[in-house]
Amino acid sequence: MSDDKNVRLKFFGIPKLLPFIRPYRKKLIAMIILGAAASMIDSVYPLFNRYAIDHFVAQKTLDTLGLFILAFMVVLIVQVILNFVTMYWAGSLEMSVDQDLRNASFNHLQTLSFGYFNQNNVGYIHARVMSDTGKIGEMVSWRMMDVIWSGAYLVFVIINMLVINWKLALLILILVPAAVAVISYFEKKIIVFHRKIREINSTITGNFNEGITGAKSIKTMVIEDTMNEDFRKDTAEMEKESILAAKYSAAFTSMVTTMSSAALAIVLWYGGIITMDGVIMIGTLSVFMNYAMNMLDPIQNIIGTISALIGIQVNIERFTKLMETESDVADTPEVIEKYGDTFHPKKENWEPLHGDIEFRDVSFMYPDGNEWVLEHFNLKVPQGTNVAIVGETGAGKSTLVNLVCRFFEPTRGQILIDGKDARERSQLWLHSNIGYVLQTPHLFSGTVRDNLRYGNPDASDEEIWNALKLVDAVNVVNKMDKGLDSEVGEGGDLLSTGEKQLLSFARAILADPKILVLDEATASIDTLTEKAIQDAIFTVIKGRTSFVIAHRLSTIVDADVILVVKDGKIIERGRHNELMKKHGYYYDLYTRQYEDLVTDMVN
Repeated sequence: MSDDKNVRLKFFGIPKLLPFIRPYRKKLIAMIILGAAASMIDSVYPLFNRYAIDHFVAQKTLDTLGLFILAFMVVLIVQVILNFVTMYWAGSLEMSVDQDLRNASFNHLQTLSFGYFNQNNVGYIHARVMSDTGKIGEMVSWRMMDVIWSGAYLVFVIINMLVINWKLALLILILVPAAVAVISYFEKKIIVFHRKIREINSTITGNFNEGITGAKSIKTMVIEDTMNEDFRKDTAEMEKESILAAKYSAAFTSMVTTMSSAALAIVLWYGGIITMDGVIMIGTLSVFMNYAMNMLDPIQNIIGTISALIGIQVNIERFTKLMETESDVADTPEVIEKYGDTFHPKKENWEPLHGDIEFRDVSFMYPDGNEWVLEHFNLKVPQGTNVAIVGETGAGKSTLVNLVCRFFEPTRGQILIDGKDARERSQLWLHSNIGYVLQTPHLFSGTVRDNLRYGNPDASDEEIWNALKLVDAVNVVNKMDKGLDSEVGEGGDLLSTGEKQLLSFARAILADPKILVLDEATASIDTLTEKAIQDAIFTVIKGRTSFVIAHRLSTIVDADVILVVKDGKIIERGRHNELMKKHGYYYDLYTRQYEDLVTDMVN
């Protein structure tokens, strides 16, 4: 495949950006016209020098000086205005396109299922939303303006030279193909080195991040020397590539300077001859000298911009790939028409949710997996039932609740909510009726009040305090300097894990959910606080359908039904007493935990 065909393929992604550029097409067209006009004025300045030398200096007269100054000042003012407006619009266009791209990508991320986030790490997603969109916005604005100015400037300069003296112009233009070849060669080499440097820099940044976030583990495992050695290797590799890039940059600068000097030498040689012969005047020679010295800069800009545009295709492809990613869980057009979507809900059409749940011949396999997690699973959970899910770590306990919450769709079969297939209702309708407390709590940056109101935006302070009392979290807030107005820090870092858990529990309660999911919600809380939480849970789950994923089996002995999960399969089900009488897997789990607890108490 030829290089030309490769370039054409690389630029294939640009049409997919048109929906984001089209709203600003008038501004873009105006920017192109004004940029071209500004470049024309730049090409005119040497003609002022020509007139001044040939008229005022050569003829030793000041006639028309006032008119000359007036014309020069008018051109200067027009150029200043054009440059200001063009640069302002370019900056405005960049920010507008950036904003639209980032909003679109972030909004699209909100519609994707858990499967996408399981398969892509935070750093990858962050780069798509921030870095890639930023480079695309820069391409549409500043890179576009560079190409417009440089291309228009070259055209006007070549026209001016050909009009003034076509023979001298052709002598200078002979150097253009050679300049293009040299600049293209060095641009490609330098881009390759800079890409390697960026890759190494990403590795260094990742290692640096691990060195900080994993400081405790590094010290406890005494691997400081290993970490330092790895870091030194990466920085040494970056130094090596940076020196090579600097060498090529230095050679490139020298070549460009040499070619500019060659163009100037041609002008001085041939221009000097025809000036002595009276073919042209000294002012005309000065015009050619100016053009010869400045012609390579726009050529370099154009080639550099084209190289950058080819590199930016990667960013375009990654952005469009994100936008074209379809969620594993999606509402049908019919459901969206009736109930609305995530950002435009039609709550007036939402039916009340009661909490009857049924798994009907459900089989499930994760989108990126190749083994069945559930096969032909059936279970009826009447409204108000407390379902406990137990098993070893990694057994697949979260799968059931993820299906109930419709974070994943059943591969086969149906999950019915109040007797109707969950896929016939809106995701947002279901999620608005679910309270979910995770094992690893997450609080958003902001105040305690802000975080709790995520559960219920219209909650009064009285309702907030009632929720805090219910989970015995009043003391957590009272000991903070500003009470409900206290900042929790990024991710809730100003609080202990147990305190974050209590606040996240209060947030879930404040939402008054019809379905409550507790994913090992007491795992991060001390035994004394756990007792208070258990009392609160007993009160809160009354009348609500609840799913409790439990590690401490003593907390779920009163559950209406206990599902025992092993290797992604439900191997036992029943109430606590029924399962204990079977002397099966649950019995072994429970007795082993009890023995461990007694041993800890004795010790």
